[in-house]
Amino acid sequence: MTTAYSVEIQKQRYSQELAAYTMQQWNVVRQTIEQNKRSGSKSPMEITSSPSASAEQTQTDRDAAESWPRATTRSNIDEINRLRDWLPHRKSDGKCSRRPSGSPTSVPASLYPSTPYLVSRRVAMFRLSLCARRSISTRTLATHASSSVQAAASPPPTRHDWTKDEVQRIYDTPLLELVFQAASVHRRYHDPSKIQLCTLMNIKTGGCSEDCSYCSQSSRHTTATKASRLVAIEPVLEAARKAKENGSTRFCMGAAWRDLAGRKHGFERILEMVREVRKMDMEVCTTLGMLSPTQAKQLKEAGLTAYNHNLDTSREFYPKVITTRSYDERLDTISAVRDAGISVCSGGILGLGESDSDRVGLIWEVSNMPEHPESFPVNALVPIPGTPLEGNEPVQHQTLLRTIATARIVLPSTIIRLAAGRQTLNENEQAMCFMAGANAVFTGEQMLTTPCSPWDEAGSTTFFCTSHC
Repeated sequence: MTTAYSVEIQKQRYSQELAAYTMQQWNVVRQTIEQNKRSGSKSPMEITSSPSASAEQTQTDRDAAESWPRATTRSNIDEINRLRDWLPHRKSDGKCSRRPSGSPTSVPASLYPSTPYLVSRRVAMFRLSLCARRSISTRTLATHASSSVQAAASPPPTRHDWTKDEVQRIYDTPLLELVFQAASVHRRYHDPSKIQLCTLMNIKTGGCSEDCSYCSQSSRHTTATKASRLVAIEPVLEAARKAKENGSTRFCMGAAWRDLAGRKHGFERILEMVREVRKMDMEVCTTLGMLSPTQAKQLKEAGLTAYNHNLDTSREFYPKVITTRSYDERLDTISAVRDAGISVCSGGILGLGESDSDRVGLIWEVSNMPEHPESFPVNALVPIPGTPLEGNEPVQHQTLLRTIATARIVLPSTIIRLAAGRQTLNENEQAMCFMAGANAVFTGEQMLTTPCSPWDEAGSTTFFCTSHC
């Protein structure tokens, strides 16, 4: 009841603001029209189509309209036109419906200044003032946000000096308002109609010496995952071709290693994989554990696009998840990747048992890097039998949504990747994630050892976007 009540209050508030704003715009237009009436000028808003009007009179009216000063009212009329696309209008039977396209009450901005549009000012003002007071939907709010943001000249520069308190306040914002703000930021920095499809392949499974409590590939846990050797090059290329055929533009390769020490031949094979996949005109990402600066440079020379090295959670909660690798060691690898000129992909996992402050701490840590990462993956824990976290409860959708929205506001130019756990979300829940700022997904047969959304689901991604980038 509390959530529903909050939503209704938000709708009423935006409806009232919209009504006041619309009438403010029309008052400016009306005052200018009256002023020009007194001076003898005729506005294009006052030119009406009449069967009895002669062609000469109509042309005279249009000539007069061409000389009418529009500087004061043009922006106001343009703003009203943006609003009219989603305002309902009242039919003669008293019912309210959406305005049909091509309605004679519209004044397209594209017709200014050359062609005045024939319109009834009185009807337009009545319909707008009447309908602006009606309740508006979430879609209406998003459309209004899009129009307002598109009017901005350019997005502001990104910040690297966020405080934890600032990020916490953003995270604690009422959910509807938080998503609305995140959607506004998203439209300043990204095309909201596009998402990127990525595919991840496990090229070396299991046998890892680390003790990550969420991972089935750790040799310290008793799971169904069996250790295997590094795969050959050709199966990787075949998987990349299939990914591209199914719409993926980024191909990621993961190996269950702590680092690359003593893996000279294996590393050379991976470098060749990177080169060959790049020839397919795809982005290439790898996650191979800790890297030295020299290894990062070699990957860059091979054509690597991005390197994934997640921080997983906050610095404070991290020791409860992993003990075999320090937080600073992860940051050192990220620095080596960045210094080599490779895009950084670094995010976290939700559902490890962390608190809200830990999720805030993760976002804060990433936001204060010298450069924001190119990608911020948001994973929802998939509890795996045999791991220490097998009994954890699934992360709530509101928590996932709140984390994505906060990350979008704090990391405005970063790609937010909806990663592990996405297959547990229905279409509506995924759509909300994209509304909040996520703009990339993983698709294919599986992630590393957990299920992924199938290939045939990629086509239905148009449920929330019109094209893939």
